[in-house]
Amino acid sequence: MAATIGYDGVTKMILSAIEQIRQNHQMLSQLDSATGDGDHGTTMMRTMKAVEDVIRQDSSGDLNKMLTDVAWAVMSSDGGSTSPLLGSFFMGMGEAVAGKSELSCPEMVAMFEEGIRQMHQNSKAKVGDKTMMDALLPAGEALRQKADADIGEALSAAAQAAADGAASTKDLVARFGRARNLGERSRGTQDPGATSISLIFQGFLQGYQAQ
Repeated sequence: MAATIGYDGVTKMILSAIEQIRQNHQMLSQLDSATGDGDHGTTMMRTMKAVEDVIRQDSSGDLNKMLTDVAWAVMSSDGGSTSPLLGSFFMGMGEAVAGKSELSCPEMVAMFEEGIRQMHQNSKAKVGDKTMMDALLPAGEALRQKADADIGEALSAAAQAAADGAASTKDLVARFGRARNLGERSRGTQDPGATSISLIFQGFLQGYQAQ
């Protein structure tokens, strides 16, 4: 694998993440039906369609522009609370790569860190609250620990941490969203939002490995 990743590589990673959501959207809605409206998979599909449309139409070769345009498209999509959260993720990523065309592993990690920071800031949730943060924040920590490794190793660690974080939500009580109204009854089902984040990071990894 190359020591750096550029525009083409990042777009392939994102398209692979979209494919992961597409293949698993029914499962996401089934998870959501246990504690919410049962539409999380549909919402994520709508959001990912907005991302895909931007990427398919963009030919700038500019990482900052592409990620910023993706962010605005996501925030403008009808994705409920998911739209501003994922929009801030891509916005932070875009800001971190301004002026860069090729990313080393530390620079890729910095890109994700800023996206995670902005999404976390918008969320207000923390690990243990049974939200996307249960997968996102561990993924960020795994990336930080692998910043001096190669890109594939860092992405693999992040994907595993996100998967473990998502799995851990099955035993948690929800403290945010509609699910929090269920109290103890929200325990026993994996959080659909955290599961989505896990799928996205799995997609990032697979997209990179396929290059």
